[in-house]
Amino acid sequence: MIKPDSVVVCYGDSITDAGRFGDPDALGTGYVRRLADRLSEQTVINSGVGGNRAVDLQARLADDVLAHRPDLVSIMIGINDTWRRFDRDDPTSAEDFERSYRDIATRITDTGAGLVLLEPFVLPVTEEQATAWREDLAPRIETVHRLATEFGAPVVALDAELNKLAAASSAAELAEDGVHPTAIGHDEIARLWLAAVQA
Repeated sequence: MIKPDSVVVCYGDSITDAGRFGDPDALGTGYVRRLADRLSEQTVINSGVGGNRAVDLQARLADDVLAHRPDLVSIMIGINDTWRRFDRDDPTSAEDFERSYRDIATRITDTGAGLVLLEPFVLPVTEEQATAWREDLAPRIETVHRLATEFGAPVVALDAELNKLAAASSAAELAEDGVHPTAIGHDEIARLWLAAVQA
């Protein structure tokens, strides 16, 4: 799926961002850097911004993604659409989330670029994450799978796979707050991404 000399843009929130603005390479310290290290024949660009929701990705798509003329765009978004319901009483409906995400996917694929869609995830570090957050996030994960089928894109099953790993060891080992990955968590995201895209 990834040809030599391809431009790969990773688009998302703080999980993708991972400190890219303070990095001379603009890759950050997370899974995007790990992908860049493995995809040595490709150009990998980090376009993550902390705190973003789907509507924010929709608003900055032209400047932060399409301007790079990507061959492949990797999208991970959704956890902040859930989180803001609980920390700021500012929910995003499942319908609005899908509307924004569909517009993003359409505008990208209209350029001829391919997509890789990553499940947003939450790990049960707190009881609220295991119950209320899980209930809110589930329809967003369903949206990712529905759009992946519609647009012919592979899905990286982060929520499913990271929760399996968390059950076998510790959720906090992968993401101390249930959301932001540790180094081990970023290793696993990169591994799962490569397995899905290079299969």
